[in-house]
Amino acid sequence: MSYRARAQVASARRIVVKVGSSSISGDNSEQIVPLIEALAETHGRGVEVVLVSSGAVASGMDYLNLDERPADLATQQAAASVGQNVLTARYQETLDRYGIAAGQVLLTEGDLLNEPHRSNTRRAVNRLLDLRIMPIVNENDTVATYGLRFGDNDRLAAMLSVLIRADLLLLLSDVDALYTKPPHLPGAEPIDFIGFDQELGGMEFGANKGAGNVGTGGANTKVKAARLAAAAGTAVLVTETSLAAEALRGGSCGTWFEPMPTAPGRALL
Repeated sequence: MSYRARAQVASARRIVVKVGSSSISGDNSEQIVPLIEALAETHGRGVEVVLVSSGAVASGMDYLNLDERPADLATQQAAASVGQNVLTARYQETLDRYGIAAGQVLLTEGDLLNEPHRSNTRRAVNRLLDLRIMPIVNENDTVATYGLRFGDNDRLAAMLSVLIRADLLLLLSDVDALYTKPPHLPGAEPIDFIGFDQELGGMEFGANKGAGNVGTGGANTKVKAARLAAAAGTAVLVTETSLAAEALRGGSCGTWFEPMPTAPGRALL
C-alpha cells in the first residue's frame, strides 16, 4: 500500500470496519478480543468507528446444537436471534475495559434504500457516534426474508459507509489481501492497489464461503462492495482480521481501493 494510502488511513475520522463470520467463530473466536482492542485503540484517537459484524448465526449454532449452518430460513432466524445476543455480549465484554459502550443496530436492506427508514438509520448511527458509542451493525437475520436481504455483510457495510459518508471502509476476512486468482492456485499474486477506474479483467475472484462454511461471502463480494463504496468517495482496504490493528495504524498491508476523487456516487443510495 502506498504512502499516500497509509496517510489516508491516518487522517480518516470516520471508519466502518466489517468482519466476517469465519474470522470470529469456531477456532477463530479468539480473534474477537484483539479485534475489539484494535477498534478501541482507534476510538481512543478520537476516530468514529462503526463495526459491521457477521457471525450471529454462527454464534447461535452451538446453543441450538447444530454442527453446520442450517439450510432452512426459520432455523437460521432462530440461530441469529440467539447468536446476536451472544456476539454483542462478547464485544461489550472487551469494550468495557476501555470504557466504551456498544450500540446494537440491526438492519434490513429496506432500511438503507427506502425513506423514511434510510434517514432514520443515518440519524441513529450519527447520533450514536456523536455520543462516542460504537455501533455494532448486522443484518436483522431474525426477520429478513430472501427477497429483502443484503446477500452478505460486505454489501451492507459498503452501503452503510456511503450512507454515513465514512472516510474508510475496512473489510476483514481470513485472507491477507485480494489476489489475482484464488490464493491457493499456482501463480496467484497479491494485489496492492486498485485505482478507482482500473479494469480488473484477467483476475479471478472466488466466492468461497470461509472456514467451516459459516460465512456467505468471498473475494468476489468484497470486490463488488469495495467498488460500490469507492465510487461514492470512500476509500476501502481489504485485509486479514489478524492485521486489523496494523491496518488501522496505516501499516502497509492488504489491498487498497482508491476512492473516486470527485465522489459523484455520494448520491447513489
